Amino acid sequence: MVDLVVLGLGYVGLPLAQQALRAGLSVVGYDVNVDVVRALNDGSSHVDDLSDADIAEMLRHGFRATTDQSEIGTAETAVICVPTPLSEDGGPDLKAVKAAAHSVARSLRAGMLVVLESTTYPGTTDDVVRPILEKSGLTAGVDFFLAFSPERIDPGNEHYGTHNTPKVVGGDTPESTGRAATFYSRFIEKVVRANGTREAETAKLLENTYRHINIALVNEMARFCHELGIDLWDVINAASTKPFGFQAFYPGPGVGGHCIPIDPNYLSHNVRAKLGYPFRFVELAQEINATMPSYVASRAQNILNDAGLAMNGASVLLLGVTYKANIADQRESPATPLARRLAALGAKVTYHDPRVERWSVSGFEVPKVNDLEGAVASADLVILVQNHREYEANRLAEVAKRFFDTRGVTSGEKSHRL
Repeated sequence: MVDLVVLGLGYVGLPLAQQALRAGLSVVGYDVNVDVVRALNDGSSHVDDLSDADIAEMLRHGFRATTDQSEIGTAETAVICVPTPLSEDGGPDLKAVKAAAHSVARSLRAGMLVVLESTTYPGTTDDVVRPILEKSGLTAGVDFFLAFSPERIDPGNEHYGTHNTPKVVGGDTPESTGRAATFYSRFIEKVVRANGTREAETAKLLENTYRHINIALVNEMARFCHELGIDLWDVINAASTKPFGFQAFYPGPGVGGHCIPIDPNYLSHNVRAKLGYPFRFVELAQEINATMPSYVASRAQNILNDAGLAMNGASVLLLGVTYKANIADQRESPATPLARRLAALGAKVTYHDPRVERWSVSGFEVPKVNDLEGAVASADLVILVQNHREYEANRLAEVAKRFFDTRGVTSGEKSHRL
């Protein structure tokens, strides 16, 4: 018997397994991807926050990955950490969640704790996962324990990880909540109990909807501040001196990653489907943030026009094509729609990114430059999309003919800032 089986060995499941192992729990990882399982058992990591050395440490502590469903039944606790991408209708695609729940149901035992961590809409744990598990003949809250605990992984965050980020848990019964809280307390510093599964599910969506809407606010302010000749970055710095009632958010070329562009849509979709009216804040924020790559392309075109150059035929170098600084993850990166729009305007697009060896947009591979300073100096326009730590932005702006900073990190007069 093992303490924990983690279903889904990605950016959520692997750090969870790592922290449980460090606390002395015995852990098995289950995944349907044979290549991922083989690589992990060979000591190779495929996520940003864990190195090969981290995986080697996990293996030394007894971790092993498997594709064998029967291993699930050997665990006291099963935690589901599978992806929930957007479906065609704008809601979460629950195929992976349902498949994982069926896998658990086949091996479910009395007394087992099952926790869903995959981000989804309110009601998924009770209305989707629970009926699948109860096909085993066991009853949730009576024969086994069921809870939801939202993942709060922030890839690349050097201060907060699985161990010291408070863990929200909500069970389908108070006893299930208690069992889940006891389990997570074994390797996470602080556990916060929600009233139930729906409250825990909605808490995650509120967190990311809050960020989504506030990012949209400053993105819209970036547009009119530029037209009015106001330095928005200075405005934000000034407002940030208020010690209460204000939290700084910053504009950018668009939102990306696994949370902000996706999770608020789960809530919006759920409101429309169940209540019949729109969640207007979310839908407006989505509209604003989704148009930022096109706005950046338009600003880039104006920068070239002011220099007497056309976008058609101009060489445009993009710096940083991941969705976040200092990681390799490209999911939903705004660099992709930006490159697509620039190419549609006739630009010759190249890129540099110390973490991305190959990058394709709409099926076409974008040429990568390796000589950073040489490429910056020769391009008609350089656009800083993601400010990796390897970039000395002010120096690059001095070298470039024209430099468009979408992250507000430059201070020289040669740089155009969003």
